[in-house]
Amino acid sequence: MLYWIGRELFRLFFQVFCGWRVVGAENCPRTGPLILAPNHISYLDPPAVGCAVPQPVWFMAKHELFKIPVLGTVLPRVHAFPVHRGAPDRPALRRAEALLHEGKTVVLFPEGARRFDGRLGDPEPGVAFVALRTRVPVVPVALVGTDRALPRHSVLPRPARVEARLGRPITFPDLYDRHGDRSGLDEAGRRIMAGLRDLLN
Repeated sequence: MLYWIGRELFRLFFQVFCGWRVVGAENCPRTGPLILAPNHISYLDPPAVGCAVPQPVWFMAKHELFKIPVLGTVLPRVHAFPVHRGAPDRPALRRAEALLHEGKTVVLFPEGARRFDGRLGDPEPGVAFVALRTRVPVVPVALVGTDRALPRHSVLPRPARVEARLGRPITFPDLYDRHGDRSGLDEAGRRIMAGLRDLLN
């Protein structure tokens, strides 16, 4: 219930103050397991992705946030689960895989942390690892303007045009047997980032 209330409140904010626009919605499958792979430029990115697709989404959030009073109890109720950054977090990856096996849609940020220079960073191996192990399609999602709607170090959001661009699903039939091979993970990561780059250009 809290997830749906929060999503509708964010959607109202985006529509009223941000000229909210979703491009390529037809590219996103509405049923079956799915990985959404957005760029990461703002704390508004998770709700923006959640508002861009009709189905509920689950996403990772850095584990430090779960230690904050109140927020730590709210996050699981809005479909967030913790991840330790800086090294492969196997429990978080297993949680993502379990959700996908249940047919859920999971948001995984290929870059890991937020980027503040306006450029796409190098992909972490986690998204490719989960995608290859589960054989679930990946939809790249380019977010534009969330960094202006909630800039770094800002507490309150502000009016700014925000757009979500959804690319066509990416599958990796030639790489599915290489989820334990670093070169296979790197190639899958490159393809995901290329999809994001095309959407942002």
